[in-house]
Amino acid sequence: MSDFVLDFQDTATAFADKTDAQLKEKYRLFKLLNSPFLNSLGSAATKFALSIGLPVQGLIKATVFEQFCGGETIQECEKTVDALGKARIGAILDYSVEGKSSEEDFDKTKDEIIRTIKRAKDDPNIPFSVFKVTGIAPLGTLERLSKRKKLDAKSQAKCERIHKRVGEICEYAYSLGQPIFIDAEDSWIQDAIDRLATDMMERYNRERPIVFNTLQMYRTDRLEHLKESRRQAKLDGYIYAVKLVRGAYMEKERERAEEMGYPSPIYETKADTDAAFDQAIEYCLKHFNDMAFVAATHNEESTRELAEKMHEMGIPHDHPNIFFSQLYGMGDNLSYVLASKGYNVSKYVPYGPVADAMPYLIRRAQENSAAAGQVSRELEMISKEIKRRKLD
Repeated sequence: MSDFVLDFQDTATAFADKTDAQLKEKYRLFKLLNSPFLNSLGSAATKFALSIGLPVQGLIKATVFEQFCGGETIQECEKTVDALGKARIGAILDYSVEGKSSEEDFDKTKDEIIRTIKRAKDDPNIPFSVFKVTGIAPLGTLERLSKRKKLDAKSQAKCERIHKRVGEICEYAYSLGQPIFIDAEDSWIQDAIDRLATDMMERYNRERPIVFNTLQMYRTDRLEHLKESRRQAKLDGYIYAVKLVRGAYMEKERERAEEMGYPSPIYETKADTDAAFDQAIEYCLKHFNDMAFVAATHNEESTRELAEKMHEMGIPHDHPNIFFSQLYGMGDNLSYVLASKGYNVSKYVPYGPVADAMPYLIRRAQENSAAAGQVSRELEMISKEIKRRKLD
């Protein structure tokens, strides 16, 4: 037992599949992301350039897109899936098209999500599929559903179409035995998403965990929600499955709460969020025999704690009910080191047309500069490896 060491500073393992040129390019990009001013300026300029049709797509694709996305199509992602697979890291193909609003677009997105599930079938290198409900549903309807307002005939019809799309995706995943995540979104539409996820779990998680809901632990109500959801699943005879994240929309949530005069739904401090995340992990670990969970985090302490506790408890590192997950292009020191120790690890690999993936990329850039030191930590690791290779 005592010879078990998790060294998340092991940059040789973390960047083993990066050439010297790729490592230097990664360093340049993270250096840019580390400047909040350049970051926000770059995001605004990019949005503007795309909106007036300036030819910046090639530049975006060769830089930030290449770092954080697998490609524009499933086919273009194959190289990334293979490279991650060689390191025993799973890929989660995430079709990152956001902000559409027509029924035709929602159907197209649903069809693409189904293609990702089909591609994942029987491929151990793609352990999960994923989708966002806002990719296949109008925001207004989700908001009305979350407020539990009475729906008029038009909204009712939209609601039925949302349910049908979500049902088709989850039924297809179930028919292939392919686990799928339903991502978490803004708090004011999350209630509708939670109820859809619960309905799908109740239907398809009878024999094994297929549908996973996602909980953002910066929300003050989520720890209780986690416990209640698991208890309910047990009573109703299905397997509760969950992906735990800290949360992705902090500024937006706080601003909206202030603007509209309701209490902020998220913790005031990062320490409170960290505590809630760790308590959630502890709860899931306690019940790992009758539920499945994914620790989706770039936080080194939370990751280490879970991995070491599993090891101490004698839980196999590759237990099918416990997964770790990070984003493609980030947290490589966690993903690669965990994989080298035999843990179940996967990375979100977003893809889609460059222009359509921009909201995702801009959010990623802004989150990273806002996240306390996340980009600085990435830079530190890259610098360390550059020094180790004597490239500087």
